[in-house]
Amino acid sequence: MQLKIMMPKKKHLSAGRAPLILFLCQMISALEVPLDLVQPPTITQQSPKDYIIDPRENIVIQCEAKGKPPPSFSWTRNGTHFDIDKDPLVTMKSGSGTLTVNIMSEGKAETYEGVYQCTARNERGAAISNNIVIRPSRSPLWTKEKLERITLRNGQSLVLPCRPPVGLPPPIIFWMDNSFQRLPQSERVSQGLNGDLYFSNVLPEDTREDYICYARFNHTQTIQQKQPISVKVISVDELNDTIAANLSDTEFYGAKSHRERPPTFLTPEGNASRKEELRGNVLSLECIAEGLPTPIIYWIKEDGTLPINRTFYRNFKKTLQIVQVTEADSGNYQCIAKNALGAIHHIISVTVKAAPYWIIAPQNLVLSPGEDGTLICRANGNPKPRISWLLNGVLIEIAPDDPSRKIDGDTIIFSNVQERSSAVYQCNASNEYGYLLANAFVNVLAEPPRIFTSADTLYQVIANRPALLDCAFFGSPLPTIEWFKGAKGSALREDIYVLHENGTLEIPVAQKDSTGTYTCVARNKLGMAKNDIHLEIKDPTRIIKQPEYAVVQRGSTVSFECIVKHDHTLIPTVTWLKDHGELPSDGRFTVDKDHLVVADVSDDDGGTYTCVANTTLDSVSASAVLSVVDVPNPPFDLELTDQLDRSVQLSWTPGDDNNSPITKFIIEYEDAMHEPGLWHHQTEVPGAQTTAQLKLSPYVNYSFRVMAVNSLGRSLPSEASEQYLTKAAEPDKNPTAVEGLGSEPDNLVITWKPLNGFESNGPGLQYKVSWRQKDGDDEWTSMVVADVSKYIVSGTPTFVPYLIKVQALNDAGFAPEPAVVLGHSGEDLPMVAPGNVHVNVVNSTLAEVHWDPVPLKSIRGHLQGYRIYYWKAQSSSTRNRRHIEKKILTFQGSKTHGMLPGLEPFSHYTLNVRVVNGKGEGPASPDRVFNTPEGVPSAPSSLKIVNPTLDSLTLEWEPPSHPNGILTEYTLKYQPINSTHELGPLVDLKIPANKTRWTLKNLSFSTRYKFYFYAQTVAGSGSQITEEAITTMDEGKMAMASRQVDIATQGWFIGLMCAVALLILILLIVCFIRRNKGGKYPVKEKEDAHADPEIQPMKEDDGTFGEYSDAEDHKPLKKGSRTPSDRTVKKEDSDDSLVDYGEGVNGQFNEDGSFIGQYSGKKEKEPAEGNESSEAPSPVNAMNSFV
Repeated sequence: MQLKIMMPKKKHLSAGRAPLILFLCQMISALEVPLDLVQPPTITQQSPKDYIIDPRENIVIQCEAKGKPPPSFSWTRNGTHFDIDKDPLVTMKSGSGTLTVNIMSEGKAETYEGVYQCTARNERGAAISNNIVIRPSRSPLWTKEKLERITLRNGQSLVLPCRPPVGLPPPIIFWMDNSFQRLPQSERVSQGLNGDLYFSNVLPEDTREDYICYARFNHTQTIQQKQPISVKVISVDELNDTIAANLSDTEFYGAKSHRERPPTFLTPEGNASRKEELRGNVLSLECIAEGLPTPIIYWIKEDGTLPINRTFYRNFKKTLQIVQVTEADSGNYQCIAKNALGAIHHIISVTVKAAPYWIIAPQNLVLSPGEDGTLICRANGNPKPRISWLLNGVLIEIAPDDPSRKIDGDTIIFSNVQERSSAVYQCNASNEYGYLLANAFVNVLAEPPRIFTSADTLYQVIANRPALLDCAFFGSPLPTIEWFKGAKGSALREDIYVLHENGTLEIPVAQKDSTGTYTCVARNKLGMAKNDIHLEIKDPTRIIKQPEYAVVQRGSTVSFECIVKHDHTLIPTVTWLKDHGELPSDGRFTVDKDHLVVADVSDDDGGTYTCVANTTLDSVSASAVLSVVDVPNPPFDLELTDQLDRSVQLSWTPGDDNNSPITKFIIEYEDAMHEPGLWHHQTEVPGAQTTAQLKLSPYVNYSFRVMAVNSLGRSLPSEASEQYLTKAAEPDKNPTAVEGLGSEPDNLVITWKPLNGFESNGPGLQYKVSWRQKDGDDEWTSMVVADVSKYIVSGTPTFVPYLIKVQALNDAGFAPEPAVVLGHSGEDLPMVAPGNVHVNVVNSTLAEVHWDPVPLKSIRGHLQGYRIYYWKAQSSSTRNRRHIEKKILTFQGSKTHGMLPGLEPFSHYTLNVRVVNGKGEGPASPDRVFNTPEGVPSAPSSLKIVNPTLDSLTLEWEPPSHPNGILTEYTLKYQPINSTHELGPLVDLKIPANKTRWTLKNLSFSTRYKFYFYAQTVAGSGSQITEEAITTMDEGKMAMASRQVDIATQGWFIGLMCAVALLILILLIVCFIRRNKGGKYPVKEKEDAHADPEIQPMKEDDGTFGEYSDAEDHKPLKKGSRTPSDRTVKKEDSDDSLVDYGEGVNGQFNEDGSFIGQYSGKKEKEPAEGNESSEAPSPVNAMNSFV
């Protein structure tokens, strides 16, 4: 469907679209008649109605207008024609009505005072300007006057008059002294609206010779000065009796008492006054009162409230101002002056009048022949303004009649207009306070539609925002506007789009699908015009990572992040602001793509930081606050009050908390008498407290300092307070840590921790040391000693309990009675050895010792415990006596038994027991001897296989280094390992204990054997040692190899050998691959993998042993096989050298490839019995297996 232009419904607009409404209003006002069409004149610029000029500069009176044909200009002055051609000083600007009066070369501005009016005229009518009143600015001098000195009593009121000369415009008044310094003002002293200086009461400091009133005339940039006024304020006490007798009260200014008095008003006078103000101006009401003490002013409005957003108090609340005053602000306003002696009030009746103001101003009217129209001129004011109409600058009552025009008060109605009806109408609304003048033309034209908006204009709009597509048009009659979208002219729906009177199409919420081409079509009866408009919708700019609130310590670095996402076709610019202004020009501020970094943060850096992202279409911002914190500044102004013997009150002023609240204050003290320069903790108080009652000690020269603490730490200490020396007193406490211990058997050493200087409470600190035996009836023996920490009592019996006490005293007296402490005189060595010592052997390495306690009296000191000395005297197996180092075990307290661990089996031990006190050990008990039973032996020291033959191997070994008993026999177990590394049957052989060599016969040739060897005592079997060896190769096979060499020249044999070589190469590759996967079989791994054959499980069906499995492959085992218990092979133990099976480089090969190296004995656990599979075979084994 087609959408025709109409007035937008109210529901389409919202309060949030104020900028949009303003834009539309601007567009509507821009709908004017094109300048290429005939039209009456329109005034476009003119000087203000009340035009005050600077008499030192040329006078410029503006009058600009447009029209077709271009208008001509004329002026009137004071109601009569102003012939500018006759005045050589006056010129008119070409193509304009603006006048310039050249008074700078000659002439006076006063000559050209008057009321000027401009008329712009062409064939279609005449437009007129406002009446422009020209007045030159004036800044007259003060009249000469002789000012007497004003003398008055302290407390009297005073008004210093200013009375500036009348200027144009009125001057600005202020009071200063001879040094051009403004005089200070307060509730007591202030300047009134009339410029006078009011004193509610005077003080002696008001005495001065240079009270000067200045008047500043802004228009001429001049300042005029009044003669200085001298004021002398005296007190009655200053007058002697003679002067007082010769002076009467009337000779003093004001002749009023200086005593306290209730308020009275200095201005306004009386109880009531009236005030009239014009609508839109600033209403200023003033009340200034005198009194002693100085009165305070309050304001209320009777039967109403003061407007909150338009009310302001000036001049210490002596002036009430209401801006943009309206008729509703009329009423009674009451000012109240109050002090301690009373109150007074004054009522000001306010009436708000109004110069005329527009309700509906007339608008230009463009009509086509035969159309109807109206001009409306509606204004309001107080009193109600009178409306009068003019036609081309002439009162309409005397203008030529026009049958198409009818006047109805503030409205002119036009019907069936013709071209001759074109004219300019003036509406004048006036009352006693002013006037309004508006020009509005009626232009009768017949014109087809025109569209002024450029063709194919591209609009770019952010998604979800209003889109306004302009279609500025003109035509007479007024065209209708239709909008279409797309090349096929799809209709626009009213519920989505809004059309405005000026032709603008509004899309209230533009979406991505709003993109496209829109066509505006204007039609009237004379024709049609159309225009294409293109619309693109862009993604909005968003801040997806906003800066965050930060709290940082002074001197640190802070970073704010601002990540912006935007439409890819737009280029954003990111700007950082601080407190809505530019960032400081400081190298500490660094801005990169997404961050603002502030280094070395200072207090001034605190504030609001805003990230602003701008594109050509939109702008977004995000802010974060930076709080700069630090430890508090130190407190200051420390003061001591309420100074008593044992307490004082300390007060202080907190320093700046640096944006982190103070949580507590720490108070420290210095004792300048006893410990100068050393500060001690006194107390702590909450952060809201700035005083503390401090407890003091006598005879201390105190200084205090305070530190403030917040969440970041503590401040620097404050400056130290004044010193305060407290009076001396007797000590409050006695020494601590009192002890009585003898250093010799016949003395008692009494020690204590002495009082420090702070605790002494006075000069002459000494100690009274007292003692007596606890169990006797002796009196206390006392001795007063100097300020020391020890006293020795000689001639005491050995280890006797004493009661001891130490009391402090000084020149002022004794401390309280001290506590009694138990001590002992000196110790001596114990006299008796423990008795009834006997030993219980628990096992071959552990024995338990028992003894009877020693009588306490024979200990002669504090029992520390019992000490056992024990040593191994000889070996039971060799009966070889030799001295062994003695070992010592001490058992604390009164224990009567103890355990001796770590003994050697099958050994002969001796021990004795002694009692121990603080002095040392007592005599030893008689020696007690005990033997430990046999234990299992260690492994044989070595095992070697020598002299390998075709069917035998010889084993040599050394006995265990620690037999731990009498060896009974050796056990040898061995089993073969075949070519597939399966273990064969296990053979068990017992060998007499006196043997160190054994030969095994009837072995298989060229076979590897594994041997397990260990010793035994009656206590059991010891640890085993293992080894492997290979018997030599059969000589018959060697001969066969020789015969094969005889046929080596045969062709078939060469081919066979090549095939064999290829097969060997393949086998070698396979072996090396398996080895690299961890499938090798070093001797150490084989020894670890072969468990004790005696605990290897047998197969239930045939009794054979399991075979080895590759720990890496984890493949299922063959029938009858068993996986080694640990299933692991240490890769780092593998080696490419075959000498792993022998003793390094000593291994050799025979000519037939058999290995003849000797094997060194290596200790390992006894392997499991059975046919276990080892790792991949060596190349030599592979060859032997193949051969």
